[in-house]
Amino acid sequence: MATHDARNWPDCTKMIGLLFLVSSILTQQGASGQRVKAEPEVLSYPGQKVNLRCAFTDATGIQLTMVTWIYEPTDGERMNIAVFHPNYEPNYPDSPVKGRVSFTTNPPNLKSPSIQITDVRMTDEGKYICEYATYPRGNEQGITILVMLAKPQNSASVVTVVAGAKPVVVARCESADGRPPAKLTWVTTGSGNATFVDKPGAENTVTVTSEYRMVPTAADNGKDISCVVTHRTQVKDEGLLMKLAIQYPPQVTIIGYDNNWYIGRTNAVLTCQATANPAPFSVTWKTMSGTEMPETVQLKDNVLKVLKVDDSVNTTFVCEVVNRIGTSKDQVAVIVREPPQNPSNAGKVAGAVIGSLLALLLVAALIAVLVTRSRRQQQGYRANGGSDMKTRIFGGGKKASKNGTGGGAGSGGVIGAGNNNGPIYVYNESSSHPSLGEKNNHHQPLTVGGRPEVVATTPTAQDILLSNDLDDAEMRKFDELEEEERYDHFGGGGPILQLRPPHDQSGIIGDYMDDDMESQKDGSVISRTAVYV
Repeated sequence: MATHDARNWPDCTKMIGLLFLVSSILTQQGASGQRVKAEPEVLSYPGQKVNLRCAFTDATGIQLTMVTWIYEPTDGERMNIAVFHPNYEPNYPDSPVKGRVSFTTNPPNLKSPSIQITDVRMTDEGKYICEYATYPRGNEQGITILVMLAKPQNSASVVTVVAGAKPVVVARCESADGRPPAKLTWVTTGSGNATFVDKPGAENTVTVTSEYRMVPTAADNGKDISCVVTHRTQVKDEGLLMKLAIQYPPQVTIIGYDNNWYIGRTNAVLTCQATANPAPFSVTWKTMSGTEMPETVQLKDNVLKVLKVDDSVNTTFVCEVVNRIGTSKDQVAVIVREPPQNPSNAGKVAGAVIGSLLALLLVAALIAVLVTRSRRQQQGYRANGGSDMKTRIFGGGKKASKNGTGGGAGSGGVIGAGNNNGPIYVYNESSSHPSLGEKNNHHQPLTVGGRPEVVATTPTAQDILLSNDLDDAEMRKFDELEEEERYDHFGGGGPILQLRPPHDQSGIIGDYMDDDMESQKDGSVISRTAVYV
């Protein structure tokens, strides 16, 4: 095992030595590349003057013997274009730039041997190498790339096409004679794709052309489409705006018919609307049957006007539009209807009916209010009768006193006849109704059996019923007694004596008579206060 390692040791030593040699070479090349300083890139336009700078930064321990500028075209061989040796005059060998190249200082300086090229051309683009011959280091160099710029001429245009079913070129864009080649892009709402072609131009320039293809339709006509050019010589992108030009036959629509053409209607209008590219040059109105237009119809351009609707316009109208691409038409069937009822008379009738109903409702409501109010007032009279009403009922089995009186002669006393036919006397000491109290609080003379007597006026049955002091039993008793006295005892033909105040003769037909009389079941009318003898 040890013997095998001993045999491989010399091989390892050789490998290590080789690595050190490569590292040393690379270090030297890196050090030499850093000593010669040159601009990596220089931009220029045709016809301008360009400076190519070069300098040896650190010449310590090194002897600079000569400097040479070498031109290497993009697709050609290297060639010397300028040489300087301190012991000789500057030399400019034959080259494409001879006569236009020179050192910037005279005499040139080895530490800074920059050159300039006047009236540069597009063909001058390429590598320019500044190479030093040194002792003892040998040759060292720096490289500058000259980039020639050419601002392109940009243009775009649309292609007028007819709507169809196959993709066609609808727009073109070109960036001509640019250096470097321009970049083209499309911006549009249409649906299509683009192709790009680069072509060499004059003096090493490039022309870029692009075409946009799509299936053209009528809806695409007038849509925006832009070609955007991007180039190094432009501060910002240049957009070339266009509008698509798609030709198509007319698209026709008739408007204005509202399905309400009735006999007698005036100034009914139909309008023939058409869109087309190119614009239509003919608009024709006719009937579907081919007959002549009715006399009431007027035609002007794309408008059909009916002065007065009658049965003659009950037909189908056709509008035909023609342009250079084709012909299109539209039609509308008119139905003539009977004239509608006068909406104003109907409105008046409806208003009258509604007003009558409202009036009836108002009258009914007023009557209901009056009836309700009357009932409430009657209920109020019953409630206000009070306990001040004093009632005395005589007769029906009661005997009269010796002197023919049924009670004392004091205040509130009641004097009646001494028979069963005597009337009912009621005296109300404090009547809530002024008229009632007035009637019940006076006395008048009466002759009965040849003797003058004093009797009180008798209130009506309504006054008795309004009293709250009478319970249901008393009220029934009163009703039975009243019926018996009216129909049983007063059914004879004896004379009737009417009791009324002598001082109220002038108002006999007034309140007194109205309150005194009462109709009977047999149709007769008798007095409630009369004395039958």
